[in-house]
Amino acid sequence: MIKLKGLRKKFKDQYVLNGIDLDIEQGEIVVIIGPSGTGKSTLLRCVNFLEQPTEGEITVGDLTVDFCKASKKDILELRRRTAFVFQNYALFANKSALDNIAERLIVVDRWPKQKAHDKAREILKRIGMEEKAESYPAALSGGQQQRVGIGRAMATGAEVILFDEPTSSLDPEWVDEVLALMKQLARERQTMLVVTHEMSFARDVADRVIFIDGGRIVEQGPPSEFFSNPQDPRTRDFLKKILADQPA
Repeated sequence: MIKLKGLRKKFKDQYVLNGIDLDIEQGEIVVIIGPSGTGKSTLLRCVNFLEQPTEGEITVGDLTVDFCKASKKDILELRRRTAFVFQNYALFANKSALDNIAERLIVVDRWPKQKAHDKAREILKRIGMEEKAESYPAALSGGQQQRVGIGRAMATGAEVILFDEPTSSLDPEWVDEVLALMKQLARERQTMLVVTHEMSFARDVADRVIFIDGGRIVEQGPPSEFFSNPQDPRTRDFLKKILADQPA
């Protein structure tokens, strides 16, 4: 289980996140939506200390970390239990797909190179890219690069995978292949926390949808209720605007 308690993040004198409390059960797929600039991506980055939270506490499994007192050991252990999928892929340009997936296993988890490469080949097969093992990012489509990024996260065996707008940098023709892989992970009950504007994914795959505005959770619920009967006026206004631009 993942638990956030009293998460706050301040930039200069302004709180971007202002008191986030959130529990995520093992195997749950939680989708976060909301207007741009409201703290969605910052929330994900605070979970594994890509951003330093201002205050609050996080629990992942049996590990609890006070954001204000976290040691380097705490942060490293937290990052071992979480994996991040970036919107811009964040692959090493000078490494093959195989090596991009194996890199963390070798450098962070101290796996022997052969063991890491065997695991990377297993992951490439699972994501349908076994034949691209020796290809470099420049030779891959945007969708393929993002699938490698997801494969890298899968290889870690993390308790939760954090997805930050995983399709926002993709040309439309590559979006479906990335969403298909995420749906595959959902069927396998991989715990996921996803920031996205893909409302069809939220409807079809999420166990719970959360609407954030002004750095706070405004409303949350199962997709069937969230989309058909939103309770807060801010949620209704947001859905009206964004759904007008997307297929039903």
